[in-house]
Amino acid sequence: MVKQGLYKQLTLDPDWVSSEVDRLLAEDLAGGDVTTDAVVPSDLRATARIEAAEELVFAGAVVIPPIFKNLCAVDLRISDGQQVAAGEIIGTLSGSARPILSRERVMLNLLQHLSGIATLTRLFVDKAAPYGVIILDTRKTIPGLRRFEKYAVALGGGTNHRLDLSEGVLVKDNHLAVGGNLIEMIRSLRQEGLDLPIEVEADTGAQVRVAMEAGVDALLLDNMSVEEVRACVDIVRGHPAGDDIFIEASGGIRLTNVEAYAQTGVDGLSIGYLTHSAPAVDIRLELEP
Repeated sequence: MVKQGLYKQLTLDPDWVSSEVDRLLAEDLAGGDVTTDAVVPSDLRATARIEAAEELVFAGAVVIPPIFKNLCAVDLRISDGQQVAAGEIIGTLSGSARPILSRERVMLNLLQHLSGIATLTRLFVDKAAPYGVIILDTRKTIPGLRRFEKYAVALGGGTNHRLDLSEGVLVKDNHLAVGGNLIEMIRSLRQEGLDLPIEVEADTGAQVRVAMEAGVDALLLDNMSVEEVRACVDIVRGHPAGDDIFIEASGGIRLTNVEAYAQTGVDGLSIGYLTHSAPAVDIRLELEP
């Protein structure tokens, strides 16, 4: 129940992708491309290579065809989620030179950003997988790009946490600050009849004990040290219902310490760093002479 309600791997509807691409293109091409229109003849044809300048996990195949629509031919050699070597050709564009030049930046911005997320996610996944721990994203995403970013996490082998606030109950510290008693809060949520798992954020072992008494479905251990997380996992697993509780840890998890957290007995590690700080990878568009 918990995994079905809170954790999944996102796919993208092609019609939605097309409408979002139109929105992003409108931002850059609102008044046209005055430079390209002035210096590039309308009948000039060109061929361009989309190349990886570094090793990466590719994300963005879904956006390239709708960016160029029927304005030029798109030949993709790499699929979303595929590992790409430095120097490898991802695909080619051929046709009228004007749309290739005018839409290049929007395409590269998306490919570099999304592939950066997928590449970073894969590094985390590879470190956590030997311990049976999944890597989760968060809602710490760029406004307007959440679906694309979470899709990139899934391509990197990660698992998506709530897409939006309607997909699961997550009682956080600020809810407790304004809402009062956790046990009463959980009882009230159950009475609402929501067919959703209930997860509670805990900062201390004492809060974990209260959450277990309240009867939660999942726990988020937030901003704890490795030792604190391990102690809280012992508290949960020692409870009669503890084996059914999904435990995730979050806060300050990086490639340098992810294995240590993965060895604590948690089920998942949620990492905002995947989306808010993933460095863009180097993908280029090279026009053939």
